[in-house]
Parts: sequence; C-alpha cells; structure tokens
Amino acid sequence: MDLKTASALRRLRLISVPEGISWIVLAVCTIIKYTVAEDFDAAPVLGPIHGVLFVLYVLFWLDAWNRTKWDGKTGALYFAYSVIPGGGFIAERKLRREAEDAVIAARARKEGVVGA
Repeated sequence: MDLKTASALRRLRLISVPEGISWIVLAVCTIIKYTVAEDFDAAPVLGPIHGVLFVLYVLFWLDAWNRTKWDGKTGALYFAYSVIPGGGFIAERKLRREAEDAVIAARARKEGVVGA
C-alpha cells in the first residue's frame, strides 16, 4: 500500500467516529424535542455540524474508494456506514483492522515469509 492510499484510509477512519457521534447526538436531540421538551431545539446548532462531518466523510470515502480500488460492494458498504446509526464506529473498526493487516503483510513480505 502506498503512502497516499494509507493517508486516504486514515482520513476516512479518523472522520468516521465524529460523524457517527454527531449522527447519534442529532437523532437523540430530535427525539427529545418531539417527545419530552418541545422548546428544546438543538438542530440549528447540531445540524450544520453533522452536515459538515457528513460531507467530509463522503469526500474522504470517495478519495479512499478511488485510491484503494474497492469493488462496488465494499465501496457501497462504507458509504452505508455513514447513513446508519453507529455505522461510523463499525467503519472505523474495519478500517483499523485493514490497516493492521496491511502492516502485518508488509512486514511478512519484508522478512520473506511465503504467501504474504
């Protein structure tokens, strides 16, 4: 894996958790507004924050998809993680595992282990 691909995956990984948190917080605040406290409206503040994080996630996802040459299923799966509640956490965990596997494979190739 080259440096630009690793950087793209790292950016996607780093934005996925804040995007996931903002999605959940926005959803909770909306539920609170419509069930418990009608005068509680956090959407004017949290909406734009989540919007910016979502746009960043999509841009980083496009960059990662372009650089890694994911198949359509994998690319769509990582996009779906940005839409489902808590999906950002799943995306971060999977991307971290992929990065760790890439490091292990690179070390194995360097040491001359067969099949790495």
